[in-house]
Amino acid sequence: MNRNLLAEEYPFESHSLDLDGVRYHYVDEGSGEPLLLVHGNPTWSFAWRHLIRDLSRDYRVIAVDHVGCGLSDKPADYPYLLRQHVSNLKQLVETLDLKGISLFGHDWGGCIGMGMAGEMPDRIRRIVLMNTAAFRSQRIPLRIAVCRIPVLGALGVRGLNLFSRAALTMAVSHRDRMTPAVRAGYLAPYDTWAHRIAVHRFVQDIPLSPGHPSYDTLVGIESRLERLQERPMLLIWGERDWCFTTEFLAEWQQRFPDAEVMRIPEAGHYVFEDAREQMLPRIRQFLET
Repeated sequence: MNRNLLAEEYPFESHSLDLDGVRYHYVDEGSGEPLLLVHGNPTWSFAWRHLIRDLSRDYRVIAVDHVGCGLSDKPADYPYLLRQHVSNLKQLVETLDLKGISLFGHDWGGCIGMGMAGEMPDRIRRIVLMNTAAFRSQRIPLRIAVCRIPVLGALGVRGLNLFSRAALTMAVSHRDRMTPAVRAGYLAPYDTWAHRIAVHRFVQDIPLSPGHPSYDTLVGIESRLERLQERPMLLIWGERDWCFTTEFLAEWQQRFPDAEVMRIPEAGHYVFEDAREQMLPRIRQFLET
């Protein structure tokens, strides 16, 4: 991937952690109280670029790339499972000795982030979640279910890059914001069959029923959510999300009745693209209280 092409949209210095020979990439900008930003699928730390730019003026902002995503290594032989992603994030937190963390999670990043937080609750100060889940659900949209079909799913996701390309229009309401430079930024790490392995594995790793390799991991994450009950939480929700619908938001509110909620009716799944001007003041207010 040519970083020069992303310089304007993503002008951040790269850092990495060696995980048994696998490069785990992250951005580390600013200083002060740590904010840990955890992305979903099929995005990477690029998705947080507006938050990184703004919040790093007053905070230390760390945004990871899961193994297989963004600027991290994309090994062919790797356990691309929920428990491994949680373990990787825990290692980063321990290596950087992060404490008093304000955790941000979106999509898979919410599940992975809350998985880490549930095992390290003493390191967590606040939580900001956006269009995500960290509990069991039987809901899976047809357009994602199709990507799980053997052979056909691999051809679509890895061969034609349909999952990542479709998200550029299906995950936003304000498509005019997805300029050629922004679209190129989202797609840049996923430029070959080999480099799309994690995008496909994340789709395959959705644990819908017992017996799935990540089902027990998800049950464990769900059971440990109660350890975070006392942490201030802000739920930011794009209500035009066809994947993480407002039913998921209601579940979060049931589990965390004291959570602050910011519903954005006109925003889609990529709420950080559709509504960044609305989100940032609310996030800053939340962080300052």
